[in-house]
Amino acid sequence: MALHTAQTNTALRPPVVVVLGHVDHGKSSLLEAIREDFKITSKESGGITQHIGAYVAEFEGKPITFIDTPGHEAFSAVRSRGAKVADLAVLVVAADDGVKPQTKEAIKQVKEAQLPFLVAFNKIDKLQANVERVKQELSQEGVLVESFGGKVPEVQTSAVSKQGIKELLETLLLLAELEDLKVSVEVAAKGVVIESGMDARRGPTATLLVQEGTLRVGDVIATKSSMGKARIIEDVQGNAVKEVLPSFPCLVIGFEEAPQTGEEWKVFESEEEARSFLAPAEARVFQQDIPEGIPTLDIILKSDVTGSLEVLEHALLSIPQDQVALRFVGATAGDITENDVKVAIGTKARIIGFRTKTQSVAADLAEREGVKIETFEVIYELVQRVRALMEKSIEPETVRRELGSLKVLAVFLTEKNRQIVGGRVTQGEIQKGSRVEIMRGKEVVGTGKLVNVQRNKKDVGLVKAGEESGLVVEGTAKIQEGDVIQSFTQEVQQGSL
Repeated sequence: MALHTAQTNTALRPPVVVVLGHVDHGKSSLLEAIREDFKITSKESGGITQHIGAYVAEFEGKPITFIDTPGHEAFSAVRSRGAKVADLAVLVVAADDGVKPQTKEAIKQVKEAQLPFLVAFNKIDKLQANVERVKQELSQEGVLVESFGGKVPEVQTSAVSKQGIKELLETLLLLAELEDLKVSVEVAAKGVVIESGMDARRGPTATLLVQEGTLRVGDVIATKSSMGKARIIEDVQGNAVKEVLPSFPCLVIGFEEAPQTGEEWKVFESEEEARSFLAPAEARVFQQDIPEGIPTLDIILKSDVTGSLEVLEHALLSIPQDQVALRFVGATAGDITENDVKVAIGTKARIIGFRTKTQSVAADLAEREGVKIETFEVIYELVQRVRALMEKSIEPETVRRELGSLKVLAVFLTEKNRQIVGGRVTQGEIQKGSRVEIMRGKEVVGTGKLVNVQRNKKDVGLVKAGEESGLVVEGTAKIQEGDVIQSFTQEVQQGSL
């Protein structure tokens, strides 16, 4: 609840916190741990808050609103419109996994949004946890936590043991106090659209964050893309409420069409004023310049409402494009039609649908012609699938890993394609089954495979530096005393973005 200050027109308000980080690093489990211990409530049914969940926790009598992004792409889509969604951020990094490419993207977003943030080193209870290593990795990304000589607050957390949960909430409240979050109360309510969608029973829905003023049932609301009257307002528990104060999220039913995620909304005195606030509808096909020579993944994008297309554009184009570019052959709202499939046939594009259906005639044609159609209900799952498809189109690379070297001291047997030699391992280790190069001086005189390794006349898997060994080498090169056998492995790795 907002707390009035000495000034009559301003009040202190709770902080709004966005939770960011890599998909597997435990954002949702942390929020679940908070929910269990601090009466946090959530609503994630009916497809309303699937993309960005809204949560309210209470700690030491003070509420904290969390915006849980199941993938930073969705947060990027909101932020890209210039709307300030959150006051603070929690960057979740798994202590056993460290900084990942998506962690780096989240850091970039937090810095661009100029959000004060703390780092939660999560999964601290794992045996493989190495916080010092992760601190070092973060420092390379320009994030210096306090124990590493920087100014970024840090906590060590575990959703399993509940370690660090209180400290996390305490730190957030301290950061909020430093920000001195004040809000105008004697103004018409306004805020940001956190999520929107279509409910089969209740029509267009929108999850709104109130940022100023008080939103009440019956208020006339508009964004640039849609308007309506707040017929029903529900809190994050799904309870009907009469009004919502600043910094609190709510579900509103009454828009004529689902507004676009990330838009600012305002309350107006009349429907005429609200309608004049609307911007002319624009049909858009999203596209970016693609450098010559870069392979592309061509898709036809379909969504339930026009407002979803811009969200999807920003979400998909936030995927790194330097190795594989995403090309939108088309982007329209509505069912997947026979014409969409015909375009896909001609362009060899995939059809990706978001909360939309495939007409039966289109499905039949796609099956006959081998056109791939995939539909999704959750934006993050769609983005992750497209990311995976882009990575598949990257040429895999062969990575060589050096194991060790052995100096040949004796040659015991030479056959057509096989030799038995003895020697001493000078560095690393020599592994059975590995590939080998035969070095004579600085020249490679042959290659082969190590089919057996013996130590003290017993078969072993490997021998280490300083140990003597007998080797059976398959290959065409004729090994001589004094040669060096270089042991290595080769792995084919799928490229990543």
